[in-house]
Amino acid sequence: MPQLLIALCAALVALSSGTAYAQAGYPNRPVTLVVPFPPGGGTDTGARIVAEQLGKRWGQTVVVDNKGGAAGQIGGELVAKAKPDGYTILMGNIGTQAINPSLYKKMSFDPATAYAPISLVAELPLAMMVNPEVPAKSPQEFVTLAKSKPGKLSYSSSGAGGAPHLAAEMFKLATNTYILHVPYRGGGPAISDLLAGHVQLSFMTVLEASGHIKAGKLRALAVTSDKRVAALPDVPTLAETVVPGFNSISWIGLFAPAGTPREIVEKIAADVRDIVADEAVKGRIAALGGVPRTNTPAQFARMVDDDRKRYAQIIADRKISAE
Repeated sequence: MPQLLIALCAALVALSSGTAYAQAGYPNRPVTLVVPFPPGGGTDTGARIVAEQLGKRWGQTVVVDNKGGAAGQIGGELVAKAKPDGYTILMGNIGTQAINPSLYKKMSFDPATAYAPISLVAELPLAMMVNPEVPAKSPQEFVTLAKSKPGKLSYSSSGAGGAPHLAAEMFKLATNTYILHVPYRGGGPAISDLLAGHVQLSFMTVLEASGHIKAGKLRALAVTSDKRVAALPDVPTLAETVVPGFNSISWIGLFAPAGTPREIVEKIAADVRDIVADEAVKGRIAALGGVPRTNTPAQFARMVDDDRKRYAQIIADRKISAE
């Protein structure tokens, strides 16, 4: 019995020492931040801001690795199956974490169990944008135009089932308009074709679109949040124009593979909170159209679960499919 007690105590000391080392020594080499979309979208833009600041704080390189495809599932699977040591993490969004599970009957991993949520980084209101060649100057004028040309106008999205796709479909249903959907592999390509005039409309995050809007290359008709966005103060909400009560936004946040030590998850979360609270970083995110916001791992887990349930109901009620 004494020998067993001694062995047990030694094991507990070793475990606590290992945990303390993991917390104190992390990170001691480069960290990979996977973005499950091509460069140029809102998730990618936010990830690069966070990666830059974490790299400075940690004294280690944080490499942004874009792994786009399958509405975020390719990059998502890479992180879900990565070693849970904190050196491969994911910048997910509302689509990859809360919407995909209800859109895809077969996934190689379950977003509800494959990750350890770390922290929200920002909420991302969407902008309803048109190519400048489109004659509509307001949401009301666009609805009139779309009704006069049913099926003749098209809109691009960052992928079937993502937040921009769902926002557009909700808009179509609320306004009784018929606009063709053209999905792309990320927000960057979707905006490129809107800029080129291959499609007439897009719903994209203000974060990824504000530069084009301010440069006059795209025209913002409305934003999808319940309040106007600081980056585009003169652009009205859909709720105050053509669809009372409309509110459909995206968000981005960090996730680690399930099984990552709690101490590492908590450390990353605390560092992200400090980074996003910095006035300069907060200003960068807000200027681009995001709403800087963080939370604890437990709070983030509850938020993702609530959104997953909410969008499952929306998708079922509106019979939305990724196919």
